[in-house]
Amino acid sequence: MIDADWLHVPAALISLTGILGLLVGSFLNVVILRLPRRLEHDWWQQAREILAADTETPASDAASTAPPDLVFTASHCPTCKHPLSPLDNIPLLSWLALRGRCRYCKASISWQYPLVELLTAVASAVVAWKFGFGWQLAAALIFTWTLIAASGIDVRTQLLPDQLTLPLLWLGLLLSLASIFVGPSTAIIGAAIGYLSLWSVFWLFKLMTGKEGMGYGDFKLLAALGAWMGATSLLPIVLLSSLIGAIIGGIALAVQGRDRSTPIPFGPFIAAAGWAWFVFGDTLGAFYTQLFGLG
Repeated sequence: MIDADWLHVPAALISLTGILGLLVGSFLNVVILRLPRRLEHDWWQQAREILAADTETPASDAASTAPPDLVFTASHCPTCKHPLSPLDNIPLLSWLALRGRCRYCKASISWQYPLVELLTAVASAVVAWKFGFGWQLAAALIFTWTLIAASGIDVRTQLLPDQLTLPLLWLGLLLSLASIFVGPSTAIIGAAIGYLSLWSVFWLFKLMTGKEGMGYGDFKLLAALGAWMGATSLLPIVLLSSLIGAIIGGIALAVQGRDRSTPIPFGPFIAAAGWAWFVFGDTLGAFYTQLFGLG
């Protein structure tokens, strides 16, 4: 039994939360890799049922073979399919010990695995430092982990699943009933403005250019951030995400030798800016007002 008083010690709480983040980061890798495939399979099945397609001749492997589930299917090497032992599944340490290669077939293991685990650990520890032990910490961890999973999926597939953005939105609204971060009216108005602001930009851009500049998942993600932080957070989040996106996206396109017409996911930049404002909003706001002499 862990003594609750021990958790109030900042260093102990931060360390323990960081270790928890490593473990959760390992699971988030599973979510990032498997959830899109399961969604694709479900969409194929639903489409075939609606169109009354012949189930004897599936349109693709995605329609015929159910991908691994998120919890009960054991981890395995994506190259040789060999099941991984517990020693191969120690977050971050296993990847370092194996020097980024499969123990069995020596195939290279993606950098995604240690990066997501390390990012989750560091972000979780920062959240513990910011909020301390309590309900705010528990909620903030769920917020952080969901943003990481959604961002990872968007980077890989340019998809922000409703299965992540909508629960995050509803959780923010429910937490507002207890004023964990903001009150109910603030959360509701923030969610509405968050969605409608990007929705309006989407349609204005489409009417002017005939192209779609972003996906509906971006609207829902910003609505979720509005539910957690209120409408006053949305403008700084949009400006910060645009700045981050312009810098990182421009560098990525230059490195890959692609032109500016190449689509890049905007969700990770919204998520990064939202998380930064959620944790450091007071500091960032004070810096902004001081920089431009608005204080």
